[in-house]
Amino acid sequence: MGCSSCSTGKDGQPRGCKNNGTCGTDGCNKLTVFDWLSNMSLPNGHEPFDCVEVRFKNSRKEFFRNKENLTLSIGDVVATEASPGHDVGVVTLVGELVKVQMKKKKVDHKDENLPKIYRKASQKDIDIWQAARDREPEVQKRSRELAIRLQLQMKISDVEFQGDGSKATFYYTAEERVDFRQLIKDMARAFSTRIEMRQIGYRQEAARLGGIGSCGRELCCSTWLTDFRSVNTASARYQQLSLNPQKLAGQCGKLKCCLNYELDAYLDALKDFPNQETRLKTEKGEAVCQKIDIFKQIMWYAYEGEWANWFVLTTDQVHEIIERNKKKQPVVSLEEYALDLTDDTKTAFENVVGQDSLTRFDKPRNSRGRNRKKKKRTNNKRKRTNKNA
Repeated sequence: MGCSSCSTGKDGQPRGCKNNGTCGTDGCNKLTVFDWLSNMSLPNGHEPFDCVEVRFKNSRKEFFRNKENLTLSIGDVVATEASPGHDVGVVTLVGELVKVQMKKKKVDHKDENLPKIYRKASQKDIDIWQAARDREPEVQKRSRELAIRLQLQMKISDVEFQGDGSKATFYYTAEERVDFRQLIKDMARAFSTRIEMRQIGYRQEAARLGGIGSCGRELCCSTWLTDFRSVNTASARYQQLSLNPQKLAGQCGKLKCCLNYELDAYLDALKDFPNQETRLKTEKGEAVCQKIDIFKQIMWYAYEGEWANWFVLTTDQVHEIIERNKKKQPVVSLEEYALDLTDDTKTAFENVVGQDSLTRFDKPRNSRGRNRKKKKRTNNKRKRTNKNA
């Protein structure tokens, strides 16, 4: 699913609107919800749900009440209530699923103060909206210059104009509290509009701006992830990952949200493992755990003082040794339980034509020329012998 500007061009390459999901047609599926009830009709006597979900720039979504009983569908551009004036957004969800989303986000659908939808956006509304959206890059650049001139320790990451152009919301990130009263005065004088400053976190900034992660896909926070759970280094330790901040940090500078995706599976697998701090007592000496393999259910142990010699044991064998230590039954050594791991690696291909030869391209440049000269000489000799004959 894509908008008209995301279709294929003349040369076979995708054209793309280059708006990162903010083109206004909702074709880029940014934080959208699939309406699996769209093909089902309502039972007799059941009125349709009067609230809809509307998405504005980037990931900002709000719920509005359809008091005018307008026939709305996903993708319609509507004019909604705002303070002051009105705003323009795109309908992203209608029907009973809106009630589920409101319950999930703890919004009361019976609230009388819920903002309402005025009308479907006219061409005049869309023109004013597009003109305001076209001003955003220039306004963002100018606002950053004003903030640098005032030496404010803040970063203005995004600017969003209201649909009627009467208000501009500036999203910024900062480590500490910032006094931007003078900045608001300068921006109101420069842009001739109402100014609203809104501080967001670094993860919210990455979600609004979007980007490509280290996995090669779009960022989860800008496509489908709506709730940001806390991520700590313990989740990386449970998964046996090296604590390298350059690899574990995302574009927001925080730990990657995907570290929590498989954490529950690792925690379930680690329940079968004994405590790694438990030492195995044998007649040869005490052994200390050096490494574990969660998927193969094996552990490596080494004697104290002989750290170079590791012995491979399964989790069942380690539990057996621990039980014998508790019962004070003698264990001769780890060699009795040690496993010999055999590598089951097989060659994926066989070298038939010498494709893996490192010197296959190291031929002299003049070899072709020499071969041509040899062929010419042999051909001249044959011609001479034929003439003599």
